[in-house]
Amino acid sequence: MKKHIVVLTGAGMSAESGVKTFRDHDGLWEGHDVMKVASPEGFRQNPELVLDFYNQRRRQLKEVEPNQAHKDLATLEENYKVTIVTQNVDDLHERAGSSDVVHLHGELKKVRSTGNPNDIKTWTEDINLGDTCEKGHQLRPHIVWFGEDVPMIEIAIKICYAADILLIIGTSMQVYPAASLINYVQPDTLIYYVDPKPAVVRNANINVIAKTATAGMRDILNLL
Repeated sequence: MKKHIVVLTGAGMSAESGVKTFRDHDGLWEGHDVMKVASPEGFRQNPELVLDFYNQRRRQLKEVEPNQAHKDLATLEENYKVTIVTQNVDDLHERAGSSDVVHLHGELKKVRSTGNPNDIKTWTEDINLGDTCEKGHQLRPHIVWFGEDVPMIEIAIKICYAADILLIIGTSMQVYPAASLINYVQPDTLIYYVDPKPAVVRNANINVIAKTATAGMRDILNLL
């Protein structure tokens, strides 16, 4: 049976593709207060601003390509069972060839009904006010906003519990509940943590690789 590699990825995974990281230290995202473009309250107050914000992100996604780290992760499937649990809302893992990707925070290329959170559909163009589901409810980005539940977290916990090897790539390990997933692997699980500015970790099983995603993945391919 193939060993199971579970990969936790964050914004640093896609940064080298040109995807902007979630927010700067001043709490702004592309010049916007994150609570105005990434919260249910922001959407209620100014839905047009929020839709435009994500329309721009969706357009940008069409202009970027998977980087070498995405491609290297996909090649691991030749010899391992690989499950990727990502905080990223882009589709670069899938486009690189990874076949088993769980998106904790939603997906830019999907929308859902404001009247039914389970009514989700693929959507690759702009969302406009007046775009509705079959029952007449406005469509919104299929993104987990601040203050909303993370419906995929329970699935991600079960995946981590079954990991033989855990890779953590390009995430600050500061955003919860995603940051808690490291606590659900078995005590003897081998862990590699790749980030140019890694968070402080206190776990003897963690091998820290203080490099970018592409450089760190080269090291991991040599180590595995």
